[in-house]
Amino acid sequence: MARVGVIGGGQLAWMMAGAVEALGIELIVQTPHATDPAVGIASETILAPIDDAAATTQLASRCDVITFENEFIHLDALKPLEQQGVCFRPRLAALAPLLDKYDQRCYLEEIGIPQPKFMTLEGEMAKEKEESVLLSSSGQPMNLSELEFPLVLKARRHGYDGQGTFILKDSASLQDIWKKLEYAPVLLEEFIPFERELAVIAARSLTGDVVVYPVVETQQEEQVCRRVIVPADISSAVVEEIDAIAKTLLTSLDVVGVFGIELFLTASDKVLVNEVSPRTHNSGHFTLDACETSQFEQQLRAVTGLPLGSTAMRCQSAVMVNLLGYEYSQDDYLDKRQKLAALPQTFVHWYGKTESRPGRKLGHITVLFDAPQGSETPVDIHPRGMALAQQIESIWYG
Repeated sequence: MARVGVIGGGQLAWMMAGAVEALGIELIVQTPHATDPAVGIASETILAPIDDAAATTQLASRCDVITFENEFIHLDALKPLEQQGVCFRPRLAALAPLLDKYDQRCYLEEIGIPQPKFMTLEGEMAKEKEESVLLSSSGQPMNLSELEFPLVLKARRHGYDGQGTFILKDSASLQDIWKKLEYAPVLLEEFIPFERELAVIAARSLTGDVVVYPVVETQQEEQVCRRVIVPADISSAVVEEIDAIAKTLLTSLDVVGVFGIELFLTASDKVLVNEVSPRTHNSGHFTLDACETSQFEQQLRAVTGLPLGSTAMRCQSAVMVNLLGYEYSQDDYLDKRQKLAALPQTFVHWYGKTESRPGRKLGHITVLFDAPQGSETPVDIHPRGMALAQQIESIWYG
């Protein structure tokens, strides 16, 4: 029986439960809290922060391979363990260019991946002077007055679900936000007036095989994903381009495991990569119910050296709706969950979190669609999917 260690015990690790049972894998989790979702499905748990190298040493002694639930890790603390023979998948060298958002942009540029124009702001900026000298991505000095707005500012580390991302309309906004971030190095990107946001999940095996799931449309509100429409209503040419981007990225990194790639699509069908996550991803939760192999099973297959599974869909199309916190409370929302579970072709996944707060991901729902029996006409997922998503959200948010 393979013993897999997972650094991080949130819902992404918790959703490995079905695959762990199906593949006969023993899961050992390193996570800081006994109430974290994955604690309930793990064979063993090491209660420690995910950047605790001593705890990871214990984890390594109990498993064959270690993988990651999130990217908030301390690479320098883990490198000595890898040098001592601990098997990390993805390997640390594959993660190194991705954890800092500016480094990630530089790496994507190096391998020719299309993306927004970008630069970094570094160095102490005088607090009173708007014309303070900054460092650009090329290392050349520049002034705030040279920037073209609107711009997107991102914290270079530890941002997720819109945290650490700001849309700036003018230099005064930049001054204000950067001051609040205590003048830490930040990433600046051109603002892309996209037509829609897309995402794709891809996986690479130990033998170098790459599989790509259907491209999805993600719909965000307040920079948090609310809905995922599967498949995205895009041309075959755009699908092929995104498949090629995913294969180029994973092959270049020589990575083993599952990656989530977020993208922009402009009105002229131009594809630009927004962000890369070196792990399973919210945009791929639909795979639990809609695909032959879920992204979570795919991750475990990849890191244990098993052949990758089929990414084919079991249905014609699907909609995934995130159940986000909308209040501060201690509530399991059982009544609402029962109403949602009564909807046809609906699968409710509740993460077992005990605390709700605005924007927190508490669960998700996937709804599957097929063409009417005897019909050869594909279902138009968008009007049906959006109508059902609105029904789900009216029940959830009230």
